[in-house]
Amino acid sequence: MKLPTSIFFSLLLVSVSFITAAQTPVITKIAKFKPPVVQTFLGITRNGALVTKEEASQLVTLPLKITDAKKNAYAISSYQFLYKRKSVIQDEETGKKQSTFTTVADIFKATPLPEVWINNLQGGFQKDEVLYFFDIVVKDNTGRKFPAPDLRITIQ
Repeated sequence: MKLPTSIFFSLLLVSVSFITAAQTPVITKIAKFKPPVVQTFLGITRNGALVTKEEASQLVTLPLKITDAKKNAYAISSYQFLYKRKSVIQDEETGKKQSTFTTVADIFKATPLPEVWINNLQGGFQKDEVLYFFDIVVKDNTGRKFPAPDLRITIQ
């Protein structure tokens, strides 16, 4: 009775070693992608710029540009645009007028902004309003996507 048990365990040990050897994982190494340092522009305007109402009317017609230190341009995959609009409301009880802000935003896949947005924005800018491009995603020439810095422009 001892002989068949030892043969059984020997065969079991050999089977387990074959199964284990057959299941070695295949690991392929992928080079880690380090995105380039880029800057975001609207015309020649950078993040944090203060512009006049007239300049803002011209800027909204221009395409968003993403470039690196060597002036290489990157294609835009998507971005969000927010317009912080100033308006005036009147308190019903006191009759006092107060300034307030509302926001209008959307996500876009092409630049410049669509014509309907440009037409609605142009000519109506007021002091302290904000044009804000954010969540900008760009592609390099091999198709790898990476984020670009936000662009915030305040109207003075």
